[in-house]
Amino acid sequence: MPPISMGTWEHEYPEFKLNKSRFDQSNFQGRLRHFLDVIDPRTLLTTEAKLQRCIKLLEDFQHGSLPPGISNKELWEAQKVKQAIIHPDTGEKIYMPFRMSGFVPFGAPIVTGLLLPNPTLVQTIFWQWLNQSHNAAVNYSNRNASKPTPVSRFVTGYTGAVTSAVSIAVGLSILIKKADRFTPATKMLIQRFVPFPAVATASTCNVVLMRNSELAEGIDVFDKDQKVIGSSKVAAKKALVETALTRMFLPAPIFILPPIVMSVLEKTKFLRSNPRMHLPVNAIVCTLSFGLALPVAIALFPQISQVSRSDLEPELQGLTGESVLFYNKGL
Repeated sequence: MPPISMGTWEHEYPEFKLNKSRFDQSNFQGRLRHFLDVIDPRTLLTTEAKLQRCIKLLEDFQHGSLPPGISNKELWEAQKVKQAIIHPDTGEKIYMPFRMSGFVPFGAPIVTGLLLPNPTLVQTIFWQWLNQSHNAAVNYSNRNASKPTPVSRFVTGYTGAVTSAVSIAVGLSILIKKADRFTPATKMLIQRFVPFPAVATASTCNVVLMRNSELAEGIDVFDKDQKVIGSSKVAAKKALVETALTRMFLPAPIFILPPIVMSVLEKTKFLRSNPRMHLPVNAIVCTLSFGLALPVAIALFPQISQVSRSDLEPELQGLTGESVLFYNKGL
């Protein structure tokens, strides 16, 4: 096989565009590739020195003062690192456990706990509480922050999510245990699917409660040059609906696939002979499902979404001649 030339590598990296994705965001495949970059856990290992070098490189590009020899690949990688760590609206660092690149590494142990076979009532409450605590922190850390969100809004969303998750999970668990028509084996199998409706409902509730102030205040819309045109309630509604749909879809493969896979694996000779391996195998299955589901879910809609000027409020339509404007949906 002939050696791969530098030109081949450069072909994989198109001409760099600041604050744009190197993948086509108008189609699902492009967004999937983009978000695989966004959730890349390797960015969690980025040192402060490397982050500052990436930021400096992007600033040099913006000011037209790039050092000679800097490739498109280096610029795209620098932007990937910055976007993984720095919030696009606040300009502040996102705490590692709450970054999208940390969602799978830090969330997988929680998913494993939620899918433990035959959990006690205390275990159900604990894992649902921990999951919604993590989700709430991730939602808040990756929200659209073009407008300040009061802490009380975060507390309301968090309380509503925990309450709905625990109530649904505990209620379904009690109903299943009291159902006399099911055999113990069937009850255990059904019990494994309880986390899905609880988490899906709670995650949607979390987003709606925590971000509904955006519906009253609007979120910033901007043109292709990043110039803010104004605040739009129409864009806020669109952003909230898209995020809620993502949160409804995300738990499906995470909490449906592992129970199905584990019910098959538990019948194998390996797990029957090695019952202690059940937990690590379950953890691997959950982590793989989580890692596959997350980029697919958040790729349903682009993070920087667009809205037609004609769909915006009349007072905003007169402030720009652009036919399409943009907004940060949040994650």
